[in-house]
Amino acid sequence: MKKPGFIGIDLGGTNVRVGLINDDGEILHSITKPIRAQDGPTKGIQKIVSIIDAILEYTEVEPRAIGFGATGPVDHQKGTINNPYTLPTWENVDVVSPIRERYEVQVCLENDADVAALGETWKGAGIGYRNVAVVTVGTGIGTAFIQDGKIFRGFDQLHPEGGHIPIDPNGPECYCGANGCWEALASGSAIANHAKKMLPEYPESVLRLILDAHRLDAKSVIQASSQGDDLAKRIINLSAKYLGLGLVSLIHLHMPECIILTGGVMRSFSLYKPTLIDIIRKHSVMNPLYEIPLVMAKLGQEAGMVGAARAAMLDRLLQ
Repeated sequence: MKKPGFIGIDLGGTNVRVGLINDDGEILHSITKPIRAQDGPTKGIQKIVSIIDAILEYTEVEPRAIGFGATGPVDHQKGTINNPYTLPTWENVDVVSPIRERYEVQVCLENDADVAALGETWKGAGIGYRNVAVVTVGTGIGTAFIQDGKIFRGFDQLHPEGGHIPIDPNGPECYCGANGCWEALASGSAIANHAKKMLPEYPESVLRLILDAHRLDAKSVIQASSQGDDLAKRIINLSAKYLGLGLVSLIHLHMPECIILTGGVMRSFSLYKPTLIDIIRKHSVMNPLYEIPLVMAKLGQEAGMVGAARAAMLDRLLQ
């Protein structure tokens, strides 16, 4: 007799991770493979199915339900990915129906930031908190909110895009068409853009050599800052200021019990922490915002996979 389990899928712009998770949140087996979005959704879904098949054959487990977390925007109710940015060619793609028909179990689709947040609150840094905000700072900025152990859903079941909170109306243009979005000011992409714009003021900066080698990105700026480069330190302080202002807005609106920080930029949290704490304290007149803990995520790249499986568990209970 086959044992029961839940499948969690985490589809990003570069890789897809699929895992088999048991009722206790333990990963029984997982597989990660690159996803070539440009090859089209049909081949992409076929690859995901082949991974699920391999996992089920290896583990001899019967899936109870399948959770699918995907880089957004996604339509949770229709089960479609509507993504013109990180998954080119995956516009208005129904990913739920073909998987549901193949395995004859319930399949739920969620935003990747939401499932990562669900994973962290279930088995990661958010254990013990009922209401949690998760902020991912990487190439962009993503936000997700968990309330009483469940994904917060807004108007028409839509996912809150906190990265597009307007911070500075006179700021740089964001790809969404607005100016001064949180993402355009404090993300990894913003860090690189700040560096390119400010370089003329610092002719001796080591970042000039990196730019000439066409390798100037957030990682190189963060590394230069930790080594004492004046321009890099100024950019990180600026990025931390904008990140802190966004966190202040988020806290005032939601008053979460905990904020979990994740993403590539936040691997250097120690460079950001003093400025973040200072800004949050300065805006704590109405409420003691500074008492809300800022913690680093614990599950790493497994968060989305674990959270997707958890979403499938919760969705199954509601049926």
